[in-house]
Amino acid sequence: MREIYIITGMSCAACSSAVERVTRKLPGVIVSDVNLTMGRLTIEYDENQVTPEKIMEKVKKAGFGIELYVPEKEHSEEKISEREEKQKESYRNQKRRLITAIIFSIPLLYVSMGHMVPWPMPLPKFLSMHDAPLNYALLQLILTIPILISGRKFYINGFQTLFKANPNMDTLVAVGTSAAFIYSLVMTALIPRNHVMVHHLYYESAAVVVTLVMLGKFLESRSKEKTTNAIKGMMELAPDTAILWRDDKESEVKVKDLSVGDVVVVKAGMRVPIDGIVISGNSSVDESMLTGESIPIEKEVDDIVIGGSQNNNGMLFIRVTRVGEDTTLSKIVKLMEEAQGKKAPISKVADKVAGVFVPVVMCIAIVAAVIWLLTGQSFTFGLTIFVSVLVIACPCALGLATPTAIMVGTGLGASHGILIKSGEALEITHSVDTIVLDKTGTITEGCPEVVEIESTIMEKEKLLAIVASVEQGSEHPLAKAIVMAYNDSNQKYRYTIKDFINESGMGVQATLVETNQRIWIGNAKMCQRMQIDYSEFQESADEMAKKGQTPIFVLIDGNFAGVIGVADTIKETSTQAIDKLKSMGLKVYMLTGDNQLAAKAIGKQAHVDEVIAEVLPQDKADVVKRLQEEGKKVCMVGDGINDAPSLIQADVGIAIGSGSDIAIDSADLVLMRSDLMDVYRSIRLSKLTIRNIKQNLFWAFIYNTIGIPIAAGVLYPFTGILLSPMIGGLAMSLSSVCVVSNALRLRYQRLD
Repeated sequence: MREIYIITGMSCAACSSAVERVTRKLPGVIVSDVNLTMGRLTIEYDENQVTPEKIMEKVKKAGFGIELYVPEKEHSEEKISEREEKQKESYRNQKRRLITAIIFSIPLLYVSMGHMVPWPMPLPKFLSMHDAPLNYALLQLILTIPILISGRKFYINGFQTLFKANPNMDTLVAVGTSAAFIYSLVMTALIPRNHVMVHHLYYESAAVVVTLVMLGKFLESRSKEKTTNAIKGMMELAPDTAILWRDDKESEVKVKDLSVGDVVVVKAGMRVPIDGIVISGNSSVDESMLTGESIPIEKEVDDIVIGGSQNNNGMLFIRVTRVGEDTTLSKIVKLMEEAQGKKAPISKVADKVAGVFVPVVMCIAIVAAVIWLLTGQSFTFGLTIFVSVLVIACPCALGLATPTAIMVGTGLGASHGILIKSGEALEITHSVDTIVLDKTGTITEGCPEVVEIESTIMEKEKLLAIVASVEQGSEHPLAKAIVMAYNDSNQKYRYTIKDFINESGMGVQATLVETNQRIWIGNAKMCQRMQIDYSEFQESADEMAKKGQTPIFVLIDGNFAGVIGVADTIKETSTQAIDKLKSMGLKVYMLTGDNQLAAKAIGKQAHVDEVIAEVLPQDKADVVKRLQEEGKKVCMVGDGINDAPSLIQADVGIAIGSGSDIAIDSADLVLMRSDLMDVYRSIRLSKLTIRNIKQNLFWAFIYNTIGIPIAAGVLYPFTGILLSPMIGGLAMSLSSVCVVSNALRLRYQRLD
């Protein structure tokens, strides 16, 4: 059983680690991953051992909120509206609390730090530190309290998770600032007895740290919002309503109420509401948001249109072919959500660190403070060290490093028509060293044409008519080419067939009703298996193959009747794409069932490194496996049903989007366009994303590695430098913002 839950109350990677830790301990849980950026728990479990109730109870005990995730499209309009209003209200509250904190922090800083600046910053005598120390302290207390109330979320969450043994970033802020505030409160109470105590106030440290962390969180949430724009943009593509055409009348209906077989009208300037096939009209349609293809595509009768695409000029009547979750747009959104919800292996290091980060930081803070006290430093000095260590540590940056980059990376891919199914696939793709390309429909157009016909026993038109009549029962691209050639001819001869048999990897056979002759049509393997001598046509077949044509042999009642040459042209961008892949240091193979000569001719034109020909459909996965056994990291690119096993076998499977649903379901990446350049773009996207993740992780680790020791006072004996808690709080907030901002840079990277 696989389910997704929304987790609330998480503020950092320590929180997500805590949720993962408690759920993974449950019996029967197979996988439990939390995406901090999206606030989602993806969990797989054995329903016989654990129930959703137990999972939810465990998470709640750990101090977090949990509810079952319901996809956006399944919510009622009222529910969506209510949730959006709650989000807006939450944002307004967050902004309001931050503004309140800033308003009180500015005068607090003026009062507490004004006497330290080189130029005079006067205060009235009755509030002066020297003339009225108690009033001076009480003024700071009065200014501090509204700030702490504005940041009460840190204290509620921080102490709650601490008492439940799952301390997080809020705990560090809450403990550190509480210590500074309580110490200052005690000093304030002692001022009437000893005016010197006025020099030991830390109100501004507690208050300004809270304000700066609130500011950091606000900026972080705004930045994180941008990382989800790709999915939101996709979801908003499809209109809510459509014009239904029924009984020669138009009526406006909700898209969710449409059924397969309904006819909808799409006028100029409107978006196509749902997947379908054009039954009347013609127009140019912009599919750029779905496929990345900037040039509008001309659509006419029998062409497929995708829901969410933009109709430019003409009017189209479309018969609905897919509804609900089966539509292309729904599948794309689902793929993107799943990709952003699944963790990349590279994040495991950060997860392990985050799981113990907060307890370790708290221990470091206590130990550092105690050591300084034992060396003879004042309690004030020890408190500064304690608070500084707590507030500078930032598990947020660790937790955001990977998911933010993956979210932006998958969004960038989607805008180029590249759909990535998981963070793991995105990570592995950058490390492949071998590309295996299926020939038909991948390197070539997949629309072969009959080029030559050779026969010594009958007219070419008659041979073509016989072969076409048999091949009508086949779905193979070569068979379709022969049928198309016959349909375009004068159709002088006509035949009907019976007893049709399709032999995968060999050919087809059937009996002509008119003459009762048995016809075999296939490749050289079929002739060899039947022990037929085809030497008479061997030279013609070889010549066809050398020109890149596929020779198809024809047998009538066991006797050789002729050979037909079918050619499939290479796609315009295939050679360029293969050259680009080779420039990355990748070895490119072409995999095909064609004979050696024809395959090598195509391979030479396409610039592939090596050709593997005469491979039966069921053996393609074995070829991939053999390459893997040689130590290669293999990426398989294909589009047909027979490519599905090899796509699964490969380290990374890439399906051409115009191919079969089975191939798409089997792949790790899906290319919406049938363009090999997108394979190059996919690998480049993976390299850019992984580089971004490594930059984020480096920043997060190096920040804490350098920041915590400085906060602990290691530089003080040599330089006299002691980190202020305020500077620590600012640095901690900015570290998370920097990580998210760095991830957002990905959006502007070029993939070509």
